[in-house]
Amino acid sequence: MTTALVLRAQGIGHLLTAVPALRALRRSGIRIALACPPELSELAALTGVVDRLIPAYGLEPILWPGLTDRNSDLPFFPEIAVNLHGRGPRSTELLADLRPRRLWAYAEEAYPPGPKWDEGEHETRRWCRLVEWYGLKADPRDLLLPSPTTPSPAPGAVVVHPGGTGLSRRWPAERFAEVARAIAGEGLPVVVTGSRAERPLALLVGTQAVLPPQIVYAGRTSLRELCAIVAGARLVISSDTGVSQLATAYGTPSVTIFGPESPHRWGPPKDRPRHQALRNTADPSSVSTRDVLSAAAAVLSEGLVRR
Repeated sequence: MTTALVLRAQGIGHLLTAVPALRALRRSGIRIALACPPELSELAALTGVVDRLIPAYGLEPILWPGLTDRNSDLPFFPEIAVNLHGRGPRSTELLADLRPRRLWAYAEEAYPPGPKWDEGEHETRRWCRLVEWYGLKADPRDLLLPSPTTPSPAPGAVVVHPGGTGLSRRWPAERFAEVARAIAGEGLPVVVTGSRAERPLALLVGTQAVLPPQIVYAGRTSLRELCAIVAGARLVISSDTGVSQLATAYGTPSVTIFGPESPHRWGPPKDRPRHQALRNTADPSSVSTRDVLSAAAAVLSEGLVRR
């Protein structure tokens, strides 16, 4: 079986938006060695299409096992290298340095073969179009993940996820607290999620929402457990971050507050009304608490907005 080294060395949302392209590779009979951060190994396994994970961070050099380990079951050079990381040139150069037999990437001056980059294209469609250019069939709608076998520690809860990479993308903590307090006031269970680094922020949201500290799961769950929480949730409310992509992948109703990135590039598919994207301007703080509660009511058809 042909082996492809696929570079996607970014976060949760980046990996999930590349799933349809990865599945197109697998359907064509290609074995996938995914270069991504090792902390995403559990999520990579849940996609069902990754055969091997190659530890990689951003635009750091890739250590291909075939070059360094004589006992590796991988070929000396990658048979195909696929750049699902970015437009290049640096990401393409990293793959070219490994001397693959074939290199699939968006066209650059040094690497002219390939399709032309479209800056405004949705991230999922972008990578499907790349592999289609090389003769594969890809479906941008093929985003869903199977439910994890790990049981959710908070089944049926409303997930409030206040963190995310980049302060400019975050909705204010006090607004998340207002939303959490209002939803809990309707008698619905609420949990606050996040990474270990985001635990202080999550605790702040829980405290301001006047909720007990045990509902704060930030920093207390593995990635697989976080996936189980999202898969079994009643609703996910977050800024534009990887958890919103998880909600889409599991078909869990969601409300995502965008800014400055446009939902036209990173938002949920337009044909899925149970996922609502909110963005008034480039500043996410312009979205009000009432906006979010109204959107939550719309996706759940429940009276979460106090009248």
